[in-house]
Amino acid sequence: MARYQTSGILRGRERGQRRPEHLTERRSKPPIVELRQASKVYAGGHVALERVSLRVDRGEFVFLVGPTGCGKSTLIKLLIRELEPTEGEVLIAGKDIATLSNDRIPYLRRRIGTVFQDFKLLPSRTVYDNVAYALQVIGAARSEIRTKVPDALRLVGLADKTKNYPDQLSGGEQQRLSVARAFVNHPPLLLADEPTGNLDPATSVGIMQTLYRINKTGTTVVVVTHDREMVDKMRRRVIGLDAGRVVRDQAAGLYSDEESTREFAARLRDELGVEDERY
Repeated sequence: MARYQTSGILRGRERGQRRPEHLTERRSKPPIVELRQASKVYAGGHVALERVSLRVDRGEFVFLVGPTGCGKSTLIKLLIRELEPTEGEVLIAGKDIATLSNDRIPYLRRRIGTVFQDFKLLPSRTVYDNVAYALQVIGAARSEIRTKVPDALRLVGLADKTKNYPDQLSGGEQQRLSVARAFVNHPPLLLADEPTGNLDPATSVGIMQTLYRINKTGTTVVVVTHDREMVDKMRRRVIGLDAGRVVRDQAAGLYSDEESTREFAARLRDELGVEDERY
């Protein structure tokens, strides 16, 4: 009965979501992430996501942007099956994860690296052991751990901090450590939920550079962010959410698709090397 009531809530809301062109292209392999008309309605009738359809291909780097409360975090939770959609499908590498039994969910999450804004490090373990733990819990061999942990720490620039503890690191170093832990098992998909939210601009650049390097190894990276400057600099694919709907999907987008005439003129002068005649 609740299912039909939910459907009524969703039908009652305004339609008009555009289907981006890339959703209609044929691919030889299924996308690493796919949502098909996925909706999430919380108890009380709050619609967090409404009929969201999107695809993220293997090897892509994607920014997920939008105002607070637009559904970004809900979408991330759907991808790791912390939540289930009220309607629609959520597929990872072509598999509808709603069909997974509860004892298979940990195996799904082992294939998805997750970076959180608050780091979620183990304070009583060293830098090395924090990263090694991610392999130990999946039963990796000691030889594999001895190889993969140093490689991950080198990638994020913490090779000289192996014996330090988290409270001996700066905020940026702690976030890089959380990135290393998420990537050490070389997952095909890495999700980063506001990875620079608590960091200063200079440190944020370093975190994004690290995520970019990880993406260049072949891992698909999806970043939830409010960091306008970083999104505008990197010019990667941008998916915009608003009120639970996809309102924008651009291949090399900006944080906002709204650009004033003055901003456009300034950018054009800069690109053409033309000085402003007013000065």
